[in-house]
Amino acid sequence: MTAPDSWIRGHCFEWGKRTYLMGVLNITPDSFSDGGEFNTTAAALLRAQQMVADGVDIIDVGGQSTRPGAEEIPLEVELNRLLPVLQVLRQELPSVPISVDTTRAAVAKIAVQEGADLVNDISGATFDPDMLPTVSQLGVPIVLMHMRGTPKTMQQMTDYQDLIGELYDFLKSQIAAATKAEIDCSRIIIDPGIGFAKTSEQNLEILRRLSEFRSLKYPILVGPSRKGFVGRILNQPDPKARIWGTAAACCAAITGGADLLRVHDVKEMRDVCRVADAIFRN
Repeated sequence: MTAPDSWIRGHCFEWGKRTYLMGVLNITPDSFSDGGEFNTTAAALLRAQQMVADGVDIIDVGGQSTRPGAEEIPLEVELNRLLPVLQVLRQELPSVPISVDTTRAAVAKIAVQEGADLVNDISGATFDPDMLPTVSQLGVPIVLMHMRGTPKTMQQMTDYQDLIGELYDFLKSQIAAATKAEIDCSRIIIDPGIGFAKTSEQNLEILRRLSEFRSLKYPILVGPSRKGFVGRILNQPDPKARIWGTAAACCAAITGGADLLRVHDVKEMRDVCRVADAIFRN
C-alpha cells in the first residue's frame, strides 16, 4: 500500500510515482552551510526563483537555525525574519508550494495565514502542545520528524538501545497523535531526522534501513543534504563541497523508498532523482 496522494497549492503529490524535492531556504544568520546568505527579502527571492527554475517542488522557509548547538531565538525574532520573506515569495511565486520550518504553533498559524502551505516541524510536534490542534484547524499538511532534545543539546543524546525501533515507535506515536487531533491521513509526512540526535554511523544505518519505515504507510521525507556525516566520509569540512556526497545519500534514500528529499542543491539533486527514479520506481 502506498501513501494517499496529497494536494498542496493545487499540485498533486503522487507518492510512490516519483521523488519530490523540498528546497532549503534558510533566512538565518547562523545555519550550518548558508547562514547569512539569504536573510534579506531580495536575496531570498532570488534564491527561491533559482530553485523554481531548477525544478523544486516545495520551498522550505525557516527563520530558526536547527544546526547542532543552535540557540533558540525569541518568537518575535523568528516572525520578523520569516514574514517579510514569506510575503514576497507568495506574491512573486503564487503557484509554488511553500513550507514553513518551525516548531511553534503561533508561527505556523501566522505563516499559513500569510500563504504557507504546510508545516515542517523538526520536533515532530512535541515542542509545542498547540501544534497539532493548530495544524488540524488550519487544514494543512505537517512533517513529523524524529529528534531528541533541542538543537542545542541533541548531539549529546545519541544513545539508543534500538535505533530504528525507537525511531519507528516515535513516528508511529506522533502519527497517532496527529490523527487523534483530526489531521487527515493525506496531510501527514514522516521524517526519521537524519543528523538530529544521531551519530554519523546512525545516519548511515537509517539510510540502509529506510525501507522499514514504509510499513507506517505515510510519505517519507529524508534530509541528508550537506550534513556532517557526508563531510566526515569525504573528509570535507566545507558543507558546500559535499554536493556529490549528498547525491549518493539521496540515491540511497530513493532506493529505500524516500518520497521527498530536503536539499540545498536542487539542480543537481533533480538529476539524481530522475535517474534513480528510472532505476528503482515503476
